[in-house]
Amino acid sequence: MKENVKAIVVGAGGKMGSRIIHIIRETAGIVLYRAIERADHPSIGKDIGEVIGLGKLDVSLEASLKRDGGDVIINFSSPTASIESLEFAKENGLAIVIGTTGFNPEQLNRIKELSKGTRCVLAPNMSVGMNLMFRIVQDIAKVLGPEYDIEILEAHHRLKKDSPSGTAVKLGELIAGAIGRSLDQVGVYGRRGMIGERTKEEIGMQVIRAGDIVGEHTVLFGGIGERLEITHRAHSRDNFARGAVKAALWIVNQPNGLYDMQDVLGLKKR
Repeated sequence: MKENVKAIVVGAGGKMGSRIIHIIRETAGIVLYRAIERADHPSIGKDIGEVIGLGKLDVSLEASLKRDGGDVIINFSSPTASIESLEFAKENGLAIVIGTTGFNPEQLNRIKELSKGTRCVLAPNMSVGMNLMFRIVQDIAKVLGPEYDIEILEAHHRLKKDSPSGTAVKLGELIAGAIGRSLDQVGVYGRRGMIGERTKEEIGMQVIRAGDIVGEHTVLFGGIGERLEITHRAHSRDNFARGAVKAALWIVNQPNGLYDMQDVLGLKKR
């Protein structure tokens, strides 16, 4: 078991990156080793602790990953930057935790290929509660069967770029797989106009973008005479940051491969 894991945080000056650094400071067995941001970030060269309100940490904000050292990269930035970090991790024998969403199919295939040569946790949502929800909605869908309509509702802050959220898509994929459907074939994303009656097979996906909502996801199972709703609400980004740090501590001791938070938390069905 590795002690004092050296973490490299990419996107360190952003909302998620700064919270991850705060959680690293509170967590035993892991230390902030490097902090990375885009080259045009106004705080490049400054002490990251002073930038994010932690006081002097003696870790300068850098504009490039390309330097030796460290054990694990944590990246919640962008699809392109996350894949670049994964390439760097593979080339330099580092582990990596990716919490970025919005990857296209080609990028996801690239991640799968690169992960054969390194250790990678890729997860659209790193909170413990949401990962428990990922598991239980599959069981609920199987028990309720095809007579219950399935709708997924998600809400996020106004600045979120991808829609629907990676978490909502993951919920849809897991539910569809549990009941023998394909989300690509039965997913319905928003409704407008004279669309006709709802089909039994479809899984609806509805999206809200407003204000500073951190993240809310509801899966609704609607039957005749009743409905069951399972909801997860994130009240702060610290929930995701704690999950990312937990994943970083776990992945450094694993063999090469692609993992998710179900693996980290021991929730994966065998």
